[in-house]
Amino acid sequence: MTAEDRARRRVPIRTCVGCRSRAEKSALLRVVVEGSGPDMGLVPDPDGKRPGRGAYIHPSTGCLDAAERRRAFTRSFRRGGPLDVTLVRRWLEAVERA
Repeated sequence: MTAEDRARRRVPIRTCVGCRSRAEKSALLRVVVEGSGPDMGLVPDPDGKRPGRGAYIHPSTGCLDAAERRRAFTRSFRRGGPLDVTLVRRWLEAVERA
């Protein structure tokens, strides 16, 4: 087995914080926290290049709703209060319409 074969077989796997199922990193949307204090909110990071801790969800509003219900984002980001998910919801709705 060559190094090229080994590299092809290794695909990063992440867990969706909404439905808790595992999927390839490329199939999930990374979200990060932006802002501070009461203005903290989640921002979609489709390229995966924003700084900071990220959490992953399937690009569907169903998984976003499940993550909100379970308070998964506050646990994932180790934050005390609720996080605004408006930007992520708008991004997901635009993707689902397209």
